[in-house]
Amino acid sequence: MEGDNMNFPSTEHLPQTPLLVVDRAALERNLARMQALCDAAGVRLRAHGKTHKCSTLGRLIIERGAVGLCCQTVGEAEAYVAGGIQDVLVTAPSPPWGAARLAALAKTGARIGAVADDEGQIDRLSDAAVAAGVTLDLVVDLDLGTHRAGAYPKDALRLARAADAAPGLRFAGLQAYLGHLQHMDDLDLRKSADEAAFATLKALVVELTEAGLPPAVVTGGGTGTHTYDLASGVYTELQAGSYAVMDVEYDACGAPGGQAWGFEPAMAIAATVVSANHKSHVTVDAGFKAVSMDGPPARVVAGAAPGSLWRAMGDEHGMIAHLSLIDVLKAGGRDPLGFDKAVAEADADPARAWPADAPKVGDVVWLQPGHCDPTINLYDALHVWDGETLERWAVDGRRVSNL
Repeated sequence: MEGDNMNFPSTEHLPQTPLLVVDRAALERNLARMQALCDAAGVRLRAHGKTHKCSTLGRLIIERGAVGLCCQTVGEAEAYVAGGIQDVLVTAPSPPWGAARLAALAKTGARIGAVADDEGQIDRLSDAAVAAGVTLDLVVDLDLGTHRAGAYPKDALRLARAADAAPGLRFAGLQAYLGHLQHMDDLDLRKSADEAAFATLKALVVELTEAGLPPAVVTGGGTGTHTYDLASGVYTELQAGSYAVMDVEYDACGAPGGQAWGFEPAMAIAATVVSANHKSHVTVDAGFKAVSMDGPPARVVAGAAPGSLWRAMGDEHGMIAHLSLIDVLKAGGRDPLGFDKAVAEADADPARAWPADAPKVGDVVWLQPGHCDPTINLYDALHVWDGETLERWAVDGRRVSNL
């Protein structure tokens, strides 16, 4: 998965930096590839909107064949329905204030699903649905190892019965998202752990069916396990999201089964060199506020010498370190005074040449995000490049206050 295969606009097409740019052709190939895999497996694609938080992209995914979107928050669901998406599942239990807002979305005519992992959540969703005169789909959320939310499998039948009996709710099925497996480096363990979860899910489907509550939907899975999820025979929906744009973290952990990824990088950050006074590195206008830091560092994919590295240098700035002088930065370590000394000594050393292939002030350097989801959340728009024009797609699902 090589980021430098992306199609980047030239500098004159960029209105400013840092800018989050999507290669439309690569995006379309990723969407087509995942939809084809789902179609071949007979599994509906319910792409996860928490990745991109963009209703324009969400509509495109549905136009290409997805049944709808899922999302993580009430606010994302509101943005997607406002953006014209009519089938949305919220995949995390809502806080108490969220029930009435989900019911209000259903009042617009959209099909709205919610998950629950305890009876109190079911009761609140039921009360809100009855008050609004609507029906919400209720999916029992299972915890198969992530331990973030979800009920243990032993409680699934009890919760399914509660949902089925609750006015205003339609028991829709089960959710099992195995987030803890998505980036597991040990590919054999990733596969065996996923298959163990499938066995548990299959047993639950049998148990609920025998109790007269066959789950119409079994939803979950992700980009890091999609091959196994689609072959499992238990999922009816796949909730993958990152496949659309990909990132360094998925590249680093490897595709399921050890084969090459069928999805390619489709998104990068454009950053401009604003200072070039040191041999070891130049400074760009992309720091902590432009690049999410919860995963691996962003990868330099174009605009700098091969092997160059990006590292944050504060809120608004980052360095592009030249490979030939990485030893200088390593010598400085994490100590600010050590860094100062190492860089100053290298600058003053006549035996150390200025790298001829380092970017200059005004040059644009392209960075592939380490983790796509939270990086997108730092921007108000995706700028989508089709080879001729740069189109702005609002990231309208970002968190906003609603008073």
